[in-house]
Amino acid sequence: MPSTSQPVHTRLTKVLGCDYPIIQAGMGGPGRSELCAAVSSAGAFGCIGMVKEKPELIRSEIEAVRGRTDRPFGVNLVPSVTDPVLLEEELEVCFSERVKVIVFFWDVRPDLVARARAAGCKVLYQVGSVADAIAAERAAADAIICQGVEAGGHVRGKVTSMVLLPQVVAAVSVPVVGSGGFGSGASLVAALALGAEGIHCGTVFLATDECYAHDYHKQRVIDAASEDAIYNDVFAIGWPPQSPVRTIENSVTKQYENDLLGHGPDDFPLEVIARDGDDAVYRFSTHSPLRGMSGEMEPLALYAGQVCGQIKQVRPAGDVVRDMVNDARHALARLRSLE
Repeated sequence: MPSTSQPVHTRLTKVLGCDYPIIQAGMGGPGRSELCAAVSSAGAFGCIGMVKEKPELIRSEIEAVRGRTDRPFGVNLVPSVTDPVLLEEELEVCFSERVKVIVFFWDVRPDLVARARAAGCKVLYQVGSVADAIAAERAAADAIICQGVEAGGHVRGKVTSMVLLPQVVAAVSVPVVGSGGFGSGASLVAALALGAEGIHCGTVFLATDECYAHDYHKQRVIDAASEDAIYNDVFAIGWPPQSPVRTIENSVTKQYENDLLGHGPDDFPLEVIARDGDDAVYRFSTHSPLRGMSGEMEPLALYAGQVCGQIKQVRPAGDVVRDMVNDARHALARLRSLE
């Protein structure tokens, strides 16, 4: 692996136009323009997470990224959980702003892949199974993000990345990206060894200066052990029923520790515990604590993957990228020493 002054080329970097095969996950609210621009400026590939966001915010965030960097970046959308009218508005902004890459997640929508490609976008599809990876390739996605069950946030995968990733690589011909459990250069080398052409990271970029997450959320990530990242669906308000997430243990997961799965949005009362500007934030909702939120942060969805156990401090995103690439170089050197 070359040093950080040299690009690391795979088929993924050629699709995305970046220097290093590292994608920053959109992460919903925490992935805003400041983080996206910092990651892209460092040579990796940043994304803004615009799930169920108003078109005005999407446009301003796209403009803000472009005001900070001229490097490529993407926009992350989740069609399955977005009102159809709002989804049309989101897509229209992305198309009119000539966004080069859209990252879709959850159910595979061939019609949206076709529309995005017709508008000149590259399409990455995040999936959690071999069947969905095949469906995404058939829909003409340019690359597949393969999510294992270790991942934070909403979790589509049901088996570990180390098991799922080589199966997806064998099933499709487009570049595959590992997601879930990846947050270091050594894990990048492991993903490449399994046939992937890059990695997709959320948790490691959540604990950065530029991330839009609330400081409370960042601190909980730093303090958490891997065992504290709990697989559940009790944070249900705002998504379809039985949509699993992985979050750091808190009073809500402790309350439901013997009943963590099988829930939907209608199972919980609409109890306001925080506010995001003028918007109410409910207990049991899929909202995570964001910069500027007021109210109770502890009961909210503290998204994090099991890789949280490796994260010890909040750092600049550019340092995270640099250290991941250098760590990958050292990991390869260690492997060569065994020959």
